[in-house]
Amino acid sequence: MPELAAALQTVYVSPRRRLRPAVPRAVLYVLLVVGGLAMLFPFAWMVSTSLKPDLAVFQTPPQLIPKPFPAVELLDRRARVPVWRFLINSALVAVISTALQVGTSAMAAYAFARLKFRGSNTLFLLYLTTLMVPFQVTIVPLFIEMKYLHFVNSYPGLIVPSIASAYGTFLLRQAFLSLPAELEEAAFVDGASHWTVFARIALPLVRPSLATFAVLSFIASWNSFLWPLVIISSEKLMTLPVGLSNLQGEHLTAWNLVMAGATISVLPILLVYLVAQKQIVRGFVLSGVKG
Repeated sequence: MPELAAALQTVYVSPRRRLRPAVPRAVLYVLLVVGGLAMLFPFAWMVSTSLKPDLAVFQTPPQLIPKPFPAVELLDRRARVPVWRFLINSALVAVISTALQVGTSAMAAYAFARLKFRGSNTLFLLYLTTLMVPFQVTIVPLFIEMKYLHFVNSYPGLIVPSIASAYGTFLLRQAFLSLPAELEEAAFVDGASHWTVFARIALPLVRPSLATFAVLSFIASWNSFLWPLVIISSEKLMTLPVGLSNLQGEHLTAWNLVMAGATISVLPILLVYLVAQKQIVRGFVLSGVKG
């Protein structure tokens, strides 16, 4: 009998003890929901303000959902700024800049990870030190260089300074170092060159890291403001952040137009992140395995 009672005691768990772990978890879920709503509220207010007419922006008490709900076109309804031109410019510059950064960073990362030569580690460390130099320090000599190349107020002037990335080289180098060397050695035995190994073996295996860096590069280029402001003076070549800054007047600002432009600028970044979020997480995990 004592053995049977002990066995029943180990198997039987009271309902109160079963509910104990669920209570903290429920509280955690409530806190997460409240925190999520708190972070989403500014975005909801931004979209709401973009849909309001001028007089409703400063209405008291404020309304999150405009009444009546206006069927308006966000920015071009007043034709104050060529917002779709700004959007095309930003997309063109961001896509080309991202493609060039991913290509150059991948080749440099593979060279630093697999091609051993004298001074490679020292050269890599010197390359990484450029991350500690603020962009504001190099903007004047960079502008002078673009002037001598006749790239001022042009698409090449927007794209050329961002064709290389020290951070991308570091991120992808860590990904290449995590790959087993036996795969490359087997390819070399079969007569493959470094370029074949890089293009057909190494790149497909580090696809998550490539996607991660591509998303980060796209976001950085899309949100870039200082360099386009310095290098571009024509309204036809302005990117979206620079074009939106022109909406703020000296004495009066149309906040509904500013919020509308901000909404348009956020949507592409949100879509890119939602599509590639799994690759981003996996890329960061794989990039930190070795190195």
